[in-house]
Amino acid sequence: MKRVGFLGLVLTLFVFSCTGKENNNKRVFIAGQIINPSSRTVTLYEGNKIVDMFELDEQLRFQKYYDSLSNGIFKLEHLPEYQSLLLEQGDSLWVRINAATFDESVVYSGKGASKNNFLMELFLRQEKENQFLSSKYASDQKTFSRLLDSMLLEKKELWIGMDSLNTLSPIAQKVTQAAYIYPYATIRERYALLRGTKWTAEQDSLYFGFRQYLNYSDNDLAFFDPYVNYVLNYINQETVEPGSTYFQIKQTTDFNIKRLEVLDKFIGGSLLRNNLARAIAFEEILTFENHGQHERFLQFYTTVNSSPVYLAEVLDLHNDINRMEPKKVLPKVLLQNATRDTVNSASLANGQKTVLYFWSQTQMNQYRTSLERVAKFKANFPDIRFIGICIQPFNTMVDEVQKIMEVDKVNQYALVNFENASKAWVLTLLNKAIIIDGKGRLIEGFGNFSDTNFESLLKGL
Repeated sequence: MKRVGFLGLVLTLFVFSCTGKENNNKRVFIAGQIINPSSRTVTLYEGNKIVDMFELDEQLRFQKYYDSLSNGIFKLEHLPEYQSLLLEQGDSLWVRINAATFDESVVYSGKGASKNNFLMELFLRQEKENQFLSSKYASDQKTFSRLLDSMLLEKKELWIGMDSLNTLSPIAQKVTQAAYIYPYATIRERYALLRGTKWTAEQDSLYFGFRQYLNYSDNDLAFFDPYVNYVLNYINQETVEPGSTYFQIKQTTDFNIKRLEVLDKFIGGSLLRNNLARAIAFEEILTFENHGQHERFLQFYTTVNSSPVYLAEVLDLHNDINRMEPKKVLPKVLLQNATRDTVNSASLANGQKTVLYFWSQTQMNQYRTSLERVAKFKANFPDIRFIGICIQPFNTMVDEVQKIMEVDKVNQYALVNFENASKAWVLTLLNKAIIIDGKGRLIEGFGNFSDTNFESLLKGL
């Protein structure tokens, strides 16, 4: 049997035909229900801009009509999770989500459901495949390429079946095809980062031939995760110089500045360029060990970025990190205690050194593991207080779980407003830990509670 290569699989990506009559109804209706909610709000984003923030009603539902939404990629966020969805004029979409198993539970119905259910099916299949592929990176170049080709062909056949049953617009065709093509292109780039450092020029040419059929300036996909992830990995691959090892240099300021140089040289589309530059800037600023080099990075970032809004965001993050430096007072945020009273975080300082660790109602295994670590640390460091902070407000489900797990509720709090608190405390990872002294001054603003070296940090207090 003749093997179908990457070229044959991607040729249809940029060939679109507009079928069917234009829908005269330009309104968009979106509604949904969140089962086992982790908060009382759902946020709709277009790009990085908030379109709406919905309050769930008594039936845990939300809904709204829009007269002027543009066609394209949106994000629906129910903290701490989100998923992308494709909205077009005339769509009337209902989504049902169980926040306890977020991704696996997302189901759409109504007009516009087929394309979005297809995106979710691809996402879940590829999540499982990534676990399988992680064991295949030791394969040689040809074997690995054949494996990806077979997976890509399978997804193309799924897309053909879905397309034959629906009248897809050009943008819907582009997005749904990009959803299965770019994840495998991303894997190809990652494989090369790991295995391609000693390839010959001929091997490079053969392996990277697929790139000529992809688009590196598509503003329509500028906020679509599969596409953005691919272009960032392409930039990484192009940035690594011969003789260098990606995993040794990827967190250095010099590498991130070179990534911006590659972006500036090879990537088109102002919307895409600014979004990618913003992502690289956030990665650099959040690499806390590079803090002394951030001013140098920011000077170069301003020459690539053309968005005043993004520049302000990056500078705000830089300033937020400055406020989390040792010896400074922990920024104040509002917390909820176990009895549902709202308190100020300043009240956490009670004359003893305190560790703040974080957990989410959607990641209960992580919470259980954290509690096990707390029990061990308390036995070894009885003079240190350990406070757990849930990133969502408490509810009856949390009460029941904590009762079963026999959790000491005196040392359990929840964030009242995640958005405000995450900015003030620079919460980007659930395994973050903050250490303060008895007066509420910072000892460590960016600890890693799950790190094997965290106990050594406690010993040095």
